[in-house]
Amino acid sequence: MGTVPSALKHCLSYQHLLKEQLWIAEPPAAAHPAQEPQASGLPEYIKIVEVGPRDGLQNEKVIVPTDTKIELINQLSKTGLPAIEVTSFVSSKWVPQMADHKEVMRGIERHPGVQYPVLTPNLQGFHSAIAAGATEVSVFGAASESFSKMNINCSIEESIERFEEVTKSARNMNIPVRGYVSCALGCPYEGNVVPDKVAEVSKRLYSMGCYEISLGDTIGVGTPGSMKKMLEAVMKEIPLSALAVHCHDTYGQALANILTAIQMGVAVVDSSVAGLGGCPYAKGAAGNVATEDVIYMLNGLGISTGVNLCAVMEAGNFICTALNKKTNSKVAQASFSTRTTN
Repeated sequence: MGTVPSALKHCLSYQHLLKEQLWIAEPPAAAHPAQEPQASGLPEYIKIVEVGPRDGLQNEKVIVPTDTKIELINQLSKTGLPAIEVTSFVSSKWVPQMADHKEVMRGIERHPGVQYPVLTPNLQGFHSAIAAGATEVSVFGAASESFSKMNINCSIEESIERFEEVTKSARNMNIPVRGYVSCALGCPYEGNVVPDKVAEVSKRLYSMGCYEISLGDTIGVGTPGSMKKMLEAVMKEIPLSALAVHCHDTYGQALANILTAIQMGVAVVDSSVAGLGGCPYAKGAAGNVATEDVIYMLNGLGISTGVNLCAVMEAGNFICTALNKKTNSKVAQASFSTRTTN
């Protein structure tokens, strides 16, 4: 068997307990059972979109070596994750951490059945991404004028015009486009964001051809109550099957907000290995919800993800060691603590 990584040894030693607690994920039986609710009313399958390599690392102050980014993505590709956001084709002037986007894109090992989307703010970024081998892209807008100007240096209306250029070119090349709406539950500059504004921006992104709209609690201020109100507004304009949630955990509400969303029928969740992340333009925002914690919760609900929790924990251990920082995943913290005390 060779050398077994420490985190994996721990998972193997507690295999019987983990299976009882639904820690080990089984692959989904059907090709795409997300639309088939259980008797409980919850989806049978949740698609996890891993955003750690991009959203998780972009806020790191020290530049992460390209080889480290590639190794992280390669490890995540072996966990059963169906989608891994690789990098962002933005100007290195604005996000220096993503300056090696071409090298990362060309250096990863692509696994069958895994999507590797990248962020593209404009047509120039789109063409650069395609030239580097991207087969799916994302555009990122906001429900807040102030945040839009700070994040992508243009108004909401101007951003929509840019995204329309991207989606038109993508459609001609049969490239899927995913849309993000930042500040869906609050803005660091404007405070509360009206749900109808989130719905309006989401509708425009969906109408221009984005196959899925990820609604982001960028600064992690949302609660189950505000999540419910926002989703109710958006669901009047967009099919439920086209929605995803993207929650940060600044106030410790991310898992509760995700549970609220899936109780309402949302079947796609963004998360970041080890809870890495933040936002360069949202001071004080904590990292994304940890992928490990989301999978643990979903496994406990009997919802399939097709993702191996132990393998994700090992990838989280790898990147945290490389960054010389502690994981933000409560599940990983508890698991490693148990290992060291037994």
